[in-house]
Amino acid sequence: MPGYLTTQASIAVHGVAHLRVRSLLDSQQFADPQGLAARVGISAATWPLFGLLWPSGAELAARLAMRPVRLGERILEIGCGLGLASLVGHRRGADMTASDCHPLAAGFLANNLLLNGLPPMKYRHGHWGALAEQLALQPHAEPTTPLPNDGSVNVSGPFDLILGSDVLYERDDSGSLARFIQAHAATHAEVWIVDPHRSNRPAFNRRMADLGFGLTELVLNRLATPLRAAYKGRLLTYVRGTNLKSSPCF
Repeated sequence: MPGYLTTQASIAVHGVAHLRVRSLLDSQQFADPQGLAARVGISAATWPLFGLLWPSGAELAARLAMRPVRLGERILEIGCGLGLASLVGHRRGADMTASDCHPLAAGFLANNLLLNGLPPMKYRHGHWGALAEQLALQPHAEPTTPLPNDGSVNVSGPFDLILGSDVLYERDDSGSLARFIQAHAATHAEVWIVDPHRSNRPAFNRRMADLGFGLTELVLNRLATPLRAAYKGRLLTYVRGTNLKSSPCF
């Protein structure tokens, strides 16, 4: 027994066939017997977050499903969790790389690929924050490595499109997330962040602007229907060297 309970659901994303997704049963699950999650700064309270399906992740997947697949384009999903957007892009033939720092993310992704009859997809360890930067500067200090014991290697760019959903839920006074994105973005990269109106968004926008990324915001507020739940958030799109302005809501 792995020490946690799971469930499976059929997820509808417009533009692709339904996806079978294995997730944690609920937000009360926790199992870190070897302390692998704790070593990369994941507390018991935040441990299950990677393994749940979140509304912003569904919005990101739906956005990617509408985007034409472009030959030679490399796409990275950061903080992927269950990687719903990555699964959608992979099924459509995009060159996807999923990334997360949770030690179970790679295993859940591999299982969900099998559930949907999809070929293997690239997974990389993607970690930002004060602890990640400390480990990068002192790779032999305790904890000894930021990598989980899943055989994954660190994210290596550049990428033409970088995606993330609900990644602004923690304060980031050092600006490590923006620097992480900059380090893995191609010269003319585009960055999509679906954000459910987190209070950390303005500070992140300023840091991205300081790094040369112009911003456009698309409000995604939507009332509930019999087939879709209500949602409130924004699609933040950043492009290097531009001075984009907010778009109207829809």
